[in-house]
Amino acid sequence: MIDYSKVPSPCYVVDEERLRKNLALIRSVSDRAGVKIIMAFKAFALWKVFPIVREYISCTTASSLSEAHLAVDEMGSLAHTYAPVYTDKEFDEIASLSSHITFNSLAQYEKYKSRLNPNGRHISAGIRINPEYSAVETDLYNPCAPGTRLGVVASLIGDKLPDGIEGLHCHTLCESTSYELEKTLDIVEKKFGHLLPQVKWLNMGGGHLMTRADYNVEHLISVLTSFKERHPNLQLILEPGSAFAWRTGELVSTVQDIVENGGIKTAILDVSFACHMPDCLEMPYKPDILGATDEVEGKPTYRMGGNSCLSGDFVGSWSFDHELKVGEQIVLMDMIHYTTVKTTMFNGISHPSLALWTMNGELKMLREYSYADYKSRMA
Repeated sequence: MIDYSKVPSPCYVVDEERLRKNLALIRSVSDRAGVKIIMAFKAFALWKVFPIVREYISCTTASSLSEAHLAVDEMGSLAHTYAPVYTDKEFDEIASLSSHITFNSLAQYEKYKSRLNPNGRHISAGIRINPEYSAVETDLYNPCAPGTRLGVVASLIGDKLPDGIEGLHCHTLCESTSYELEKTLDIVEKKFGHLLPQVKWLNMGGGHLMTRADYNVEHLISVLTSFKERHPNLQLILEPGSAFAWRTGELVSTVQDIVENGGIKTAILDVSFACHMPDCLEMPYKPDILGATDEVEGKPTYRMGGNSCLSGDFVGSWSFDHELKVGEQIVLMDMIHYTTVKTTMFNGISHPSLALWTMNGELKMLREYSYADYKSRMA
Protein backbone atom coordinates (compact mmCIF):
# COMPACT_ATOMS: atom_id res chain seq x y z
CA MET A 1 0.00 0.00 0.00
CA ILE A 2 1.32 3.41 -0.97
CA ASP A 3 2.36 5.73 1.86
CA TYR A 4 1.09 8.95 0.32
CA SER A 5 2.85 11.04 2.96
CA LYS A 6 6.11 10.15 1.22
CA VAL A 7 4.91 11.23 -2.22
CA PRO A 8 5.79 14.80 -3.32
CA SER A 9 3.03 17.02 -4.68
CA PRO A 10 2.05 17.05 -7.45
CA CYS A 11 2.91 13.53 -8.57
CA TYR A 12 1.46 10.56 -10.40
CA VAL A 13 2.43 7.43 -8.48
CA VAL A 14 2.09 3.86 -9.79
CA ASP A 15 1.78 0.98 -7.34
CA GLU A 16 3.94 -1.89 -8.62
CA GLU A 17 1.93 -4.48 -6.70
CA ARG A 18 -1.37 -3.44 -8.29
CA LEU A 19 0.25 -3.18 -11.73
CA ARG A 20 1.59 -6.72 -11.45
CA LYS A 21 -1.83 -7.98 -10.34
CA ASN A 22 -3.42 -6.54 -13.49
CA LEU A 23 -0.66 -7.93 -15.70
CA ALA A 24 -1.00 -11.39 -14.18
CA LEU A 25 -4.75 -11.43 -14.82
CA ILE A 26 -4.29 -10.29 -18.42
CA ARG A 27 -1.66 -12.95 -19.07
CA SER A 28 -3.95 -15.56 -17.53
CA VAL A 29 -6.77 -14.62 -19.91
CA SER A 30 -4.37 -14.81 -22.84
CA ASP A 31 -3.13 -18.25 -21.83
CA ARG A 32 -6.52 -19.74 -20.95
CA ALA A 33 -8.35 -18.41 -24.00
CA GLY A 34 -5.48 -19.00 -26.42
CA VAL A 35 -5.53 -15.42 -27.70
CA LYS A 36 -2.87 -12.75 -28.09
CA ILE A 37 -3.27 -9.74 -25.81
CA ILE A 38 -1.15 -6.70 -26.57
CA MET A 39 -0.97 -3.34 -24.80
CA ALA A 40 -2.28 -0.15 -26.38
CA PHE A 41 0.06 2.79 -25.82
CA LYS A 42 -2.78 5.28 -26.29
CA ALA A 43 -3.92 4.53 -22.73
CA PHE A 44 -0.64 3.70 -21.02
CA ALA A 45 2.86 4.51 -22.26
CA LEU A 46 4.82 4.96 -19.04
CA TRP A 47 7.89 3.32 -20.53
CA LYS A 48 10.04 3.37 -17.41
CA VAL A 49 7.84 0.60 -15.99
CA PHE A 50 7.99 -1.46 -19.19
CA PRO A 51 10.64 -3.80 -17.70
CA ILE A 52 7.79 -4.96 -15.43
CA VAL A 53 5.30 -5.15 -18.31
CA ARG A 54 7.69 -7.23 -20.43
CA GLU A 55 7.62 -9.97 -17.80
CA TYR A 56 3.97 -10.61 -18.72
CA ILE A 57 3.40 -9.57 -22.35
CA SER A 58 5.64 -9.18 -25.37
CA CYS A 59 3.83 -7.00 -27.90
CA THR A 60 2.11 -3.65 -28.11
CA THR A 61 -0.08 -1.68 -30.46
CA ALA A 62 0.86 1.69 -31.92
CA SER A 63 -1.19 4.43 -33.57
CA SER A 64 1.61 6.71 -34.70
CA LEU A 65 5.25 6.80 -35.70
CA SER A 66 6.36 7.75 -32.20
CA GLU A 67 4.39 4.91 -30.61
CA ALA A 68 5.87 2.46 -33.12
CA HIS A 69 9.34 3.64 -32.12
CA LEU A 70 8.43 3.16 -28.46
CA ALA A 71 7.36 -0.44 -29.16
CA VAL A 72 10.75 -1.27 -30.63
CA ASP A 73 12.88 0.85 -28.30
CA GLU A 74 11.28 0.00 -24.95
CA MET A 75 9.31 -3.23 -25.48
CA GLY A 76 11.82 -4.82 -27.84
CA SER A 77 9.22 -5.95 -30.37
CA LEU A 78 7.71 -4.75 -33.62
CA ALA A 79 4.39 -2.94 -33.29
CA HIS A 80 0.90 -3.92 -34.35
CA THR A 81 0.15 -0.57 -35.97
CA TYR A 82 -3.15 1.08 -36.83
CA ALA A 83 -3.67 4.75 -37.63
CA PRO A 84 -6.69 6.54 -39.12
CA VAL A 85 -4.38 7.75 -41.88
CA TYR A 86 -0.74 7.29 -42.95
CA THR A 87 1.40 9.87 -44.70
CA ASP A 88 4.05 9.50 -47.40
CA LYS A 89 6.56 11.15 -45.11
CA GLU A 90 6.17 8.61 -42.30
CA PHE A 91 4.90 5.37 -43.82
CA ASP A 92 8.20 3.69 -44.67
CA GLU A 93 9.59 4.37 -41.20
CA ILE A 94 6.39 3.04 -39.61
CA ALA A 95 6.66 -0.07 -41.77
CA SER A 96 10.22 -0.65 -40.60
CA LEU A 97 8.94 -0.71 -37.00
CA SER A 98 5.81 -2.85 -37.51
CA SER A 99 4.91 -6.53 -37.78
CA HIS A 100 1.25 -5.77 -38.59
CA ILE A 101 -0.24 -2.69 -40.22
CA THR A 102 -3.99 -2.10 -40.30
CA PHE A 103 -5.43 0.38 -42.79
CA ASN A 104 -8.46 2.50 -42.08
CA SER A 105 -9.70 2.51 -45.68
CA LEU A 106 -9.37 0.48 -48.85
CA ALA A 107 -7.85 3.52 -50.55
CA GLN A 108 -5.05 3.74 -47.98
CA TYR A 109 -4.24 0.06 -48.47
CA GLU A 110 -4.09 0.46 -52.24
CA LYS A 111 -1.83 3.48 -51.85
CA TYR A 112 0.71 1.77 -49.60
CA LYS A 113 0.48 -1.96 -50.34
CA SER A 114 3.57 -1.90 -52.56
CA ARG A 115 5.59 -0.54 -49.63
CA LEU A 116 4.67 -3.28 -47.15
CA ASN A 117 7.79 -5.40 -47.45
CA PRO A 118 10.76 -3.29 -46.38
CA ASN A 119 14.01 -5.10 -47.23
CA GLY A 120 12.02 -8.20 -48.06
CA ARG A 121 10.50 -8.56 -44.55
CA HIS A 122 6.81 -9.47 -44.66
CA ILE A 123 4.32 -7.23 -42.86
CA SER A 124 0.84 -8.61 -42.25
CA ALA A 125 -1.73 -6.16 -43.62
CA GLY A 126 -5.24 -5.68 -42.27
CA ILE A 127 -8.34 -3.59 -42.85
CA ARG A 128 -10.31 -1.94 -40.08
CA ILE A 129 -13.99 -2.81 -40.36
CA ASN A 130 -16.93 -0.90 -38.92
CA PRO A 131 -19.71 -3.19 -37.63
CA GLU A 132 -21.92 -0.11 -37.22
CA TYR A 133 -22.60 -1.06 -33.61
CA SER A 134 -21.20 0.21 -30.33
CA ALA A 135 -22.59 0.39 -26.80
CA VAL A 136 -20.41 3.43 -26.01
CA GLU A 137 -22.73 6.30 -25.08
CA THR A 138 -20.28 9.23 -25.22
CA ASP A 139 -19.89 10.20 -28.87
CA LEU A 140 -16.35 11.47 -28.33
CA TYR A 141 -15.31 7.90 -27.54
CA ASN A 142 -17.72 6.03 -29.81
CA PRO A 143 -15.78 4.60 -32.78
CA CYS A 144 -18.99 3.57 -34.56
CA ALA A 145 -21.00 6.77 -34.16
CA PRO A 146 -22.99 7.78 -37.25
CA GLY A 147 -20.71 9.36 -39.83
CA THR A 148 -17.56 8.02 -38.16
CA ARG A 149 -14.32 8.28 -40.08
CA LEU A 150 -13.08 5.00 -38.57
CA GLY A 151 -13.29 1.71 -40.46
CA VAL A 152 -14.94 0.30 -43.58
CA VAL A 153 -18.58 -0.80 -43.56
CA ALA A 154 -19.51 -4.18 -45.03
CA SER A 155 -21.26 -2.77 -48.07
CA LEU A 156 -18.03 -1.14 -49.28
CA ILE A 157 -16.03 -4.37 -49.16
CA GLY A 158 -18.30 -6.78 -50.92
CA ASP A 159 -17.68 -10.51 -51.15
CA LYS A 160 -13.91 -10.54 -51.40
CA LEU A 161 -11.10 -8.73 -49.67
CA PRO A 162 -8.33 -7.13 -51.71
CA ASP A 163 -5.39 -9.42 -52.44
CA GLY A 164 -2.79 -9.24 -49.69
CA ILE A 165 -5.13 -8.48 -46.80
CA GLU A 166 -4.45 -11.01 -44.03
CA GLY A 167 -6.47 -9.63 -41.15
CA LEU A 168 -9.50 -7.66 -39.99
CA HIS A 169 -9.54 -5.18 -37.14
CA CYS A 170 -12.62 -3.93 -35.32
CA HIS A 171 -12.92 -1.60 -32.37
CA THR A 172 -16.31 -0.85 -30.84
CA LEU A 173 -15.66 -0.78 -27.09
CA CYS A 174 -14.53 1.66 -24.41
CA GLU A 175 -14.04 0.33 -20.87
CA SER A 176 -16.74 -2.19 -21.77
CA THR A 177 -17.89 -5.62 -20.60
CA SER A 178 -17.49 -9.07 -22.12
CA TYR A 179 -21.21 -9.05 -22.93
CA GLU A 180 -20.75 -6.03 -25.17
CA LEU A 181 -17.85 -7.83 -26.87
CA GLU A 182 -20.10 -10.86 -27.35
CA LYS A 183 -22.72 -8.72 -29.10
CA THR A 184 -20.04 -7.07 -31.24
CA LEU A 185 -18.70 -10.44 -32.39
CA ASP A 186 -22.21 -11.62 -33.20
CA ILE A 187 -22.69 -8.59 -35.47
CA VAL A 188 -19.23 -9.06 -37.00
CA GLU A 189 -20.13 -12.63 -37.91
CA LYS A 190 -23.43 -11.56 -39.46
CA LYS A 191 -21.98 -8.69 -41.49
CA PHE A 192 -18.43 -9.88 -42.20
CA GLY A 193 -18.64 -13.63 -41.60
CA HIS A 194 -18.11 -14.40 -45.30
CA LEU A 195 -14.73 -12.64 -45.09
CA LEU A 196 -13.40 -14.45 -42.01
CA PRO A 197 -12.24 -17.58 -43.93
CA GLN A 198 -10.17 -15.24 -46.14
CA VAL A 199 -7.95 -13.92 -43.32
CA LYS A 200 -5.48 -15.17 -40.73
CA TRP A 201 -6.27 -12.92 -37.81
CA LEU A 202 -8.98 -10.82 -36.21
CA ASN A 203 -7.99 -7.93 -33.96
CA MET A 204 -10.85 -7.08 -31.59
CA GLY A 205 -9.36 -3.74 -30.64
CA GLY A 206 -9.41 -2.30 -27.16
CA GLY A 207 -11.93 -1.40 -24.50
CA HIS A 208 -11.88 -4.81 -22.77
CA LEU A 209 -11.79 -3.72 -19.13
CA MET A 210 -11.03 -7.19 -17.80
CA THR A 211 -9.24 -5.93 -14.67
CA ARG A 212 -12.29 -4.07 -13.36
CA ALA A 213 -13.62 -5.73 -10.20
CA ASP A 214 -17.07 -6.52 -11.65
CA TYR A 215 -15.83 -7.73 -15.04
CA ASN A 216 -16.86 -11.32 -15.83
CA VAL A 217 -13.53 -12.84 -16.82
CA GLU A 218 -14.94 -16.35 -17.12
CA HIS A 219 -17.55 -15.13 -19.58
CA LEU A 220 -14.84 -13.37 -21.62
CA ILE A 221 -12.84 -16.58 -21.86
CA SER A 222 -15.98 -18.46 -22.87
CA VAL A 223 -16.79 -15.91 -25.59
CA LEU A 224 -13.26 -16.06 -26.99
CA THR A 225 -12.89 -19.84 -26.94
CA SER A 226 -16.32 -20.28 -28.54
CA PHE A 227 -15.42 -17.85 -31.32
CA LYS A 228 -12.11 -19.66 -31.88
CA GLU A 229 -13.96 -22.96 -32.22
CA ARG A 230 -16.16 -21.47 -34.92
CA HIS A 231 -13.18 -19.89 -36.71
CA PRO A 232 -10.14 -22.09 -36.11
CA ASN A 233 -8.23 -20.38 -38.93
CA LEU A 234 -8.03 -17.11 -36.98
CA GLN A 235 -5.51 -15.84 -34.52
CA LEU A 236 -7.49 -13.63 -32.14
CA ILE A 237 -5.89 -10.42 -30.89
CA LEU A 238 -7.08 -8.05 -28.17
CA GLU A 239 -5.41 -4.72 -27.47
CA PRO A 240 -6.76 -3.22 -24.25
CA GLY A 241 -5.20 -0.09 -22.82
CA SER A 242 -7.05 0.95 -19.68
CA ALA A 243 -7.12 -2.63 -18.37
CA PHE A 244 -3.36 -2.64 -17.90
CA ALA A 245 -3.24 0.45 -15.69
CA TRP A 246 -6.74 0.31 -14.20
CA ARG A 247 -6.64 1.38 -10.53
CA THR A 248 -2.86 1.01 -10.40
CA GLY A 249 -2.09 4.45 -9.03
CA GLU A 250 -3.08 7.94 -8.05
CA LEU A 251 -2.40 11.63 -8.59
CA VAL A 252 -1.23 13.23 -5.37
CA SER A 253 -2.01 16.94 -5.05
CA THR A 254 -2.28 19.66 -2.43
CA VAL A 255 -4.90 22.31 -1.61
CA GLN A 256 -3.35 25.71 -2.34
CA ASP A 257 -6.36 27.94 -1.71
CA ILE A 258 -10.06 27.78 -0.87
CA VAL A 259 -12.41 30.28 -2.50
CA GLU A 260 -16.16 30.77 -2.15
CA ASN A 261 -18.64 32.18 -4.66
CA GLY A 262 -22.41 31.89 -4.61
CA GLY A 263 -22.28 29.50 -1.69
CA ILE A 264 -19.95 27.13 -3.53
CA LYS A 265 -16.56 26.43 -1.96
CA THR A 266 -13.76 25.45 -4.32
CA ALA A 267 -10.47 23.93 -3.20
CA ILE A 268 -7.87 25.03 -5.74
CA LEU A 269 -5.18 22.39 -6.21
CA ASP A 270 -1.65 22.35 -7.58
CA VAL A 271 -2.89 20.22 -10.51
CA SER A 272 -5.23 20.89 -13.41
CA PHE A 273 -8.14 18.82 -14.69
CA ALA A 274 -7.66 20.33 -18.12
CA CYS A 275 -3.92 19.63 -18.24
CA HIS A 276 -3.43 16.55 -16.09
CA MET A 277 -6.81 14.75 -15.96
CA PRO A 278 -8.45 15.69 -19.29
CA ASP A 279 -10.87 12.74 -19.39
CA CYS A 280 -12.62 14.18 -16.33
CA LEU A 281 -13.78 17.02 -18.57
CA GLU A 282 -14.03 15.13 -21.87
CA MET A 283 -15.87 11.95 -20.83
CA PRO A 284 -16.90 13.53 -18.43
CA TYR A 285 -16.48 11.68 -15.15
CA LYS A 286 -15.92 12.44 -11.51
CA PRO A 287 -12.95 10.62 -9.95
CA ASP A 288 -12.89 9.23 -6.44
CA ILE A 289 -10.89 11.13 -3.82
CA LEU A 290 -9.27 9.33 -0.92
CA GLY A 291 -11.23 10.07 2.26
CA ALA A 292 -14.09 11.85 0.45
CA THR A 293 -17.58 10.87 -0.69
CA ASP A 294 -20.15 12.16 -3.12
CA GLU A 295 -21.94 15.27 -1.90
CA VAL A 296 -23.70 14.75 1.44
CA GLU A 297 -25.97 17.46 2.83
CA GLY A 298 -24.66 18.86 6.08
CA LYS A 299 -21.04 17.81 5.52
CA PRO A 300 -18.21 20.13 4.43
CA THR A 301 -18.47 20.06 0.63
CA TYR A 302 -16.09 21.37 -2.03
CA ARG A 303 -15.54 21.54 -5.72
CA MET A 304 -12.03 20.69 -6.80
CA GLY A 305 -10.50 23.42 -8.94
CA GLY A 306 -7.49 23.17 -11.21
CA ASN A 307 -4.66 25.69 -11.31
CA SER A 308 -4.91 26.67 -14.98
CA CYS A 309 -6.67 29.86 -16.07
CA LEU A 310 -9.32 27.92 -18.03
CA SER A 311 -12.61 28.91 -16.41
CA GLY A 312 -14.01 25.39 -16.69
CA ASP A 313 -11.01 23.73 -15.03
CA PHE A 314 -12.95 22.25 -12.15
CA VAL A 315 -14.95 19.17 -11.16
CA GLY A 316 -17.18 18.66 -8.13
CA SER A 317 -18.58 18.23 -5.60
CA TRP A 318 -17.15 16.03 -2.83
CA SER A 319 -17.95 15.94 0.87
CA PHE A 320 -15.41 15.45 3.64
CA ASP A 321 -15.72 14.69 7.34
CA HIS A 322 -13.86 17.91 8.16
CA GLU A 323 -13.25 21.39 6.80
CA LEU A 324 -10.42 21.37 4.29
CA LYS A 325 -7.37 23.51 4.98
CA VAL A 326 -4.71 25.01 2.73
CA GLY A 327 -1.78 22.59 2.58
CA GLU A 328 -3.96 19.50 2.93
CA GLN A 329 -3.19 16.57 0.65
CA ILE A 330 -5.80 15.49 -1.92
CA VAL A 331 -5.29 12.07 -3.52
CA LEU A 332 -7.20 11.61 -6.76
CA MET A 333 -7.76 7.90 -7.33
CA ASP A 334 -7.20 5.81 -10.46
CA MET A 335 -5.21 8.43 -12.34
CA ILE A 336 -2.73 6.43 -14.42
CA HIS A 337 -4.58 5.31 -17.56
CA TYR A 338 -5.38 8.05 -20.11
CA THR A 339 -3.68 10.69 -17.94
CA THR A 340 0.09 10.74 -18.42
CA VAL A 341 -0.41 10.05 -22.14
CA LYS A 342 -2.77 13.02 -22.56
CA THR A 343 -1.27 15.69 -20.34
CA THR A 344 -0.42 19.13 -21.70
CA MET A 345 1.71 22.02 -20.54
CA PHE A 346 -1.01 24.58 -21.20
CA ASN A 347 -0.35 27.76 -19.24
CA GLY A 348 3.12 26.43 -18.49
CA ILE A 349 1.86 25.22 -15.14
CA SER A 350 4.07 22.85 -13.19
CA HIS A 351 3.77 19.31 -14.47
CA PRO A 352 3.28 16.46 -11.97
CA SER A 353 6.26 14.21 -11.40
CA LEU A 354 6.13 10.48 -12.14
CA ALA A 355 6.94 7.86 -9.51
CA LEU A 356 6.75 4.14 -8.79
CA TRP A 357 5.89 2.69 -5.39
CA THR A 358 7.91 -0.52 -5.48
CA MET A 359 7.12 -3.96 -4.10
CA ASN A 360 9.67 -3.19 -1.38
CA GLY A 361 7.67 -0.20 -0.17
CA GLU A 362 10.04 2.39 -1.58
CA LEU A 363 9.25 5.45 -3.67
CA LYS A 364 11.24 5.52 -6.91
CA MET A 365 11.08 8.83 -8.74
CA LEU A 366 10.86 8.22 -12.50
CA ARG A 367 10.71 11.76 -13.84
CA GLU A 368 10.58 15.32 -12.53
CA TYR A 369 9.75 18.23 -14.81
CA SER A 370 11.15 21.73 -15.07
CA TYR A 371 10.94 24.94 -17.07
CA ALA A 372 13.30 23.36 -19.63
CA ASP A 373 10.62 20.76 -20.49
CA TYR A 374 8.04 23.47 -21.09
CA LYS A 375 10.42 25.61 -23.14
CA SER A 376 11.51 22.67 -25.32
CA ARG A 377 7.88 21.83 -26.16
CA MET A 378 7.26 25.37 -27.29
CA ALA A 379 10.35 25.54 -29.54
